[in-house]
Amino acid sequence: MTRWPLRLASAACLIVAPALVPTSLAATTNPTVLTVTTARGEVRLPIQSHLRAGPGVAAPRFLAALGGTHRVDGGWAEVVVARQTFRFLLDASWVSVGNTPRPLAGRARMAQDTLYLPLQFVAEILPRTLGAVFRYEVAAARLTEIPGRAVAAATPPTAARSGAGEPAVTTRTPATRDADRLPNGLRRGHVVAIDPGHGGVDPGNRGVALPRGTTEKDINLAVSLLLRDELMRQGIAVRMTRTTDILVNLFQRAPLSCRDDCDLFVSIHVNSLDPRPGYTNARGFETFVLSEARTEDARRVAQMENDALRFEQSDDLPQVTGLDFILRDLQMNEHLRESVRAAELVQSHMGEVHSGPNRGVKHALFAVLTTARRPAILVELGFATNQADARLMTTAQGQRNLASSIASAIVAYLREYEQRAGIAVPQDDGGRE
Repeated sequence: MTRWPLRLASAACLIVAPALVPTSLAATTNPTVLTVTTARGEVRLPIQSHLRAGPGVAAPRFLAALGGTHRVDGGWAEVVVARQTFRFLLDASWVSVGNTPRPLAGRARMAQDTLYLPLQFVAEILPRTLGAVFRYEVAAARLTEIPGRAVAAATPPTAARSGAGEPAVTTRTPATRDADRLPNGLRRGHVVAIDPGHGGVDPGNRGVALPRGTTEKDINLAVSLLLRDELMRQGIAVRMTRTTDILVNLFQRAPLSCRDDCDLFVSIHVNSLDPRPGYTNARGFETFVLSEARTEDARRVAQMENDALRFEQSDDLPQVTGLDFILRDLQMNEHLRESVRAAELVQSHMGEVHSGPNRGVKHALFAVLTTARRPAILVELGFATNQADARLMTTAQGQRNLASSIASAIVAYLREYEQRAGIAVPQDDGGRE
């Protein structure tokens, strides 16, 4: 087994083995031109880079090439392509496809009365939603209309036309009457990915306070399975990176479980300290998000968890492409806010059941979070080197309490997300219409 040096590239949010990185990747930059090929001809459009919104293309020329339309109303932009409607909240990291919000790395924005659409919409959302009509070539930065599959943009049958002949914005059924609501008020269809840290030949830490024969991987799995059960009881779909004692490649954990429809990636871990004076006194819980570490203690925790890379084979390390590089670079900026909010809620809810101190939300570069491309957090349940924390994490009731508190935090996060996305259930008005 070859051990590869770990390089954490904070700007690009990548963890790679230097010897395995293609020469061309080292010089990868955002594409500067988008080519759109349709039955009407070929158009080359400049890709504009923006510090906060990321790379994007001007909507008027792009949509004209596709036979699509767009309109901007207040803080919203509505785009129609091949009869499919996409709604963007300007300067927000998501797009609504029908009634389903999809997270984005970039943002739709206005510049001098021109709407700019994020490159990720062109490269990922559009071809995946309309796969029978379009395909996207990453290396060439080319969107191609599949011959014979083009569908002219038109008003859906259920939408009324305005007096000016433009499609009117389709009126949604009030959320309080939406049949797709769960008893807890959330819309149906949320998906959360849960990652029980370590596993198989990787035991995680063997804290001195844990019962004989118990290691971090066991606690992570037990709490994660309870968390899964509680979220499913709440009507939230769950994908697990592992449900048994197996080793899963660190870089594959998020891609295996955190696909397009995933709302949040949650990795469960147990903290510990190396022997030093007073090390058994440290206790408490903390939640990490992917960003440059701001304290030595945060760097210590990240180094401890990333040490699991020693169990990986050299050919298991990730191979990345140009678009992956762009999106991961954007992820650090665009998903951090959502990740921080989810982490804050986890800390708040865990504080109701944990006997140790709230150590707060922290930032660090964790290998397992780099490939999530979604809001992602890593929860440290407590210290395996502290007797009180160890008792909490290894008793059946303690594990249930921890799992339940994290589940409650996730539900609260999803409710807030729906409110930000404009699809939340309105507050109860006492039964008045």
